[in-house]
Amino acid sequence: MNEIQIKLSGLWVATMLIYLLGDVLRLYSGDAKPGEIAGQVVSKNMYLIIAVLMLIPILMVLFSLFLDYPANRWSNIIVAAFFIVFNLVSLSGYSLYDKFLLVVSMIFNGVTIWLAWNWSGA
Repeated sequence: MNEIQIKLSGLWVATMLIYLLGDVLRLYSGDAKPGEIAGQVVSKNMYLIIAVLMLIPILMVLFSLFLDYPANRWSNIIVAAFFIVFNLVSLSGYSLYDKFLLVVSMIFNGVTIWLAWNWSGA
């Protein structure tokens, strides 16, 4: 295992913790209403989609450590880019602390892309 794999894995851990921190702050601030997202009742299918989305960064922690170079490099670039776009699209509907956390997570995703892109595989 090389240093880049450990850094990539650490970035995914940090990103996941940022998402969790946002969820906790939303609950404690009263910004989240149980069973609703953006005023809409959450269905079981929506919960499944959310679970899959939040499982991706957790899987990336492991993939960053265990995948071979080409698959590891490209999966990090593609998944980090997906989360940047996903977070940019949803940025407008959040409070200031959520926007701050999402921007920080996007910076971490940007660093992930930069590290993976510049990884020589040697």
